[in-house]
Amino acid sequence: MDRKKIVSLSTLIAFMGVLQAPVFARSFFHPLSLLERKQTFNVPKTYHPPQLPDSNRIDAIDSAASVNWRHFFSDPYLVTLIETALANNQEFNTAIQDIEIAASEVKARQGEYLPKVGFGAGAGYIRPSENTPEGVLDTIIEERRIVRNPDFNLNMGPSLTWEVDIWRRLRNAKEAARQRMIAQYEVRNFLISRLVTEIAKNYYELMALDNSLKILDENIRIQEAAFLKMQALKQYAKANQLAVNRFEAQLNKTRSQRWITIQSIVEKENRLKFLSGVYAEGPILRHSDQFMMMPVDELQTGVPSQLLQNRPDIRQAEAQIKAAKLDLASVKKQLYPNLTITAGTGFSGFSPALWFRAPQSLLWNATANTTMPLLNRKAILAGIQIANARQTQAILDYEQTLLKAYTDVLIQQSNIRNMQQAFEKKKREVVLLDEAIVIANSLFKYAKATYVEVLLTQEEKLDAEKELVEQKMNLVGSRVNLYRALGGGWR
Repeated sequence: MDRKKIVSLSTLIAFMGVLQAPVFARSFFHPLSLLERKQTFNVPKTYHPPQLPDSNRIDAIDSAASVNWRHFFSDPYLVTLIETALANNQEFNTAIQDIEIAASEVKARQGEYLPKVGFGAGAGYIRPSENTPEGVLDTIIEERRIVRNPDFNLNMGPSLTWEVDIWRRLRNAKEAARQRMIAQYEVRNFLISRLVTEIAKNYYELMALDNSLKILDENIRIQEAAFLKMQALKQYAKANQLAVNRFEAQLNKTRSQRWITIQSIVEKENRLKFLSGVYAEGPILRHSDQFMMMPVDELQTGVPSQLLQNRPDIRQAEAQIKAAKLDLASVKKQLYPNLTITAGTGFSGFSPALWFRAPQSLLWNATANTTMPLLNRKAILAGIQIANARQTQAILDYEQTLLKAYTDVLIQQSNIRNMQQAFEKKKREVVLLDEAIVIANSLFKYAKATYVEVLLTQEEKLDAEKELVEQKMNLVGSRVNLYRALGGGWR
């Protein structure tokens, strides 16, 4: 075969290789056809909660979540309690340490793609066999007394090792660690929001229990007077023992409820102390007499898309998505060739006296190595599939968190309106039962009503007053829950 044919054939083979190179690279470096899931933001543009017939829906641009919790809660005792909790709560302080751990992880990842420079000093002694070229050379050196210990070596100097991050594998890993650190910040914000709102709810529940205790005390006073009156009527033969026993049983029932309420107050106070991280023995300071008069207005909900900026759990899930995608990109690049550069310089000699004689004792080296995985590709491919599954999980968690946030707002927005209506109706019921007690006592005085009617009226009034306090507590709690559902409480 002549030279022209050889050149032509070689050119044809090279051209075909160039054409096939992209296909080979794609099949070798990307052997998996991954279906990377994309997150969706299919939230409605506005909230559409169920409407009451006599209510007007207000679409506000700004969300109440942007209001600082110190302005949202105006009670100074409650504000002080929350500030104490943020300073002492163990779970919150643990979250701060998680942020420190995540920040250190970012620094560690950053150090992986920077050159590694070190300084070393060492000594070595290797005695070769006399039947080797090195051994014969050592024998000649020793016989001629050129050097006393030719096999002894001292060296000292800096060295450098650097894996060149050509494909951004290491930098993607560092950025993934940074996104996880951001996610930890959002965990901290979520804990703040949960802690603030939980303390507020427990504080209001404690105030409600104080009002329930006050109602029970007032009813006990009324029932004690009725019981004494019934005893007097029995002495004058105007009542029997059955009536006396019924009034006394009702009195003891109310007294029993009083002790149960006192125990609930003790438990609620200790719950607040636990959340605050304090060991104080005194009572929790509060304005319980103002509880039933607290105004509960509707909050500005804004639009659903504002949840993306206000809800810490959504922001955390979003950061986890970014981290998972960067992890996937980083693991993929493990299939690519990597370039490692090593270099060093320093002084070397037979003895310390020869160490710093330049340029005779000066040495240096520089090497560059390129490696690509071949036999361990299955492990890397498995890692790619795991990373892809994790980024899919992160997106599913994000979509679930977003859906939950949207439905939380709808539920609490409807709840606050319905509880307002229920509270107004229950307040009217209490007024009517107050009047009914006066009427029942007057009728009983003139034998126009039985003692059973008096007892039932008193019991109905007590139950209505307790339910009124509970509905007020639910109404105030619904406002706190809506504030948290919108993403408030961490600013």
